[in-house]
Amino acid sequence: MKHHITIVKVGGAIVEDEAQLRLLLDNFSAIPGRKVLVHGGGRRATQVASRLGIESQMVNGRRITDADMLEVVTMVYGGLVNKNLVAQLQSHGVNALGLTGADMDIVRSHRRPVKDVDYGFVGDVDEVDGERLSSLIEAGVTPVLAPLTHDGNGTMLNTNADTIASVAAQALAPYYEVTLIFSFEKAGVLRHPDDDTSLITHITRSDFETLVADGTISGGMIPKIENALAAVEAGVRRVIITLATAIDGQHGTVIEEC
Repeated sequence: MKHHITIVKVGGAIVEDEAQLRLLLDNFSAIPGRKVLVHGGGRRATQVASRLGIESQMVNGRRITDADMLEVVTMVYGGLVNKNLVAQLQSHGVNALGLTGADMDIVRSHRRPVKDVDYGFVGDVDEVDGERLSSLIEAGVTPVLAPLTHDGNGTMLNTNADTIASVAAQALAPYYEVTLIFSFEKAGVLRHPDDDTSLITHITRSDFETLVADGTISGGMIPKIENALAAVEAGVRRVIITLATAIDGQHGTVIEEC
């Protein structure tokens, strides 16, 4: 019988809000058993880049990562944000270890091909070493994964944090019963973005296609649900999109395969 593991992805907006982050880490620390934290940090990267005189460019919500911006996101995601989270988890009694995809060769990617947009040093994931990741977890470690990967040839790549969470969950599915939780500043997927009472409690692939077609789901929520569906369809037991202060698995939008 497989052990259960919970993977929680926390977005950059929560990382930037001390009160919400404190509560999330309290709740994450209270999750029993094996767990993994995946984090973003885009807002902090934008702030640091601005201080350094580096302009942030976004296309359809995605960051253009040129050589200068790659240095910034590597410092911010792999250093400032990641290590602060690790330190705070240690203060909660959680034996956390901060990792990028390059550490232990956990996540390899290739640079995204240029089509309509040249995103620069942005990585699309090729493989995740679930066995190595599980070996850390079985040694009593709680991995804290930054949204950075590498190409195997010495180059770091900026990689979407939702994607990191999804592919890590898929890689760990052969070893565990996985619950993947995408936490952010909303109660879940909302039928009306400004109305927290309009929660959509369950979404299947066919529901998703209908909701995108009629405009209910748009923008950054589309890739988030695509990552959630990819995880479910690859054997992840349960995927939930929910408020960062409600990561107990009992709230939010459940993403289902059928």
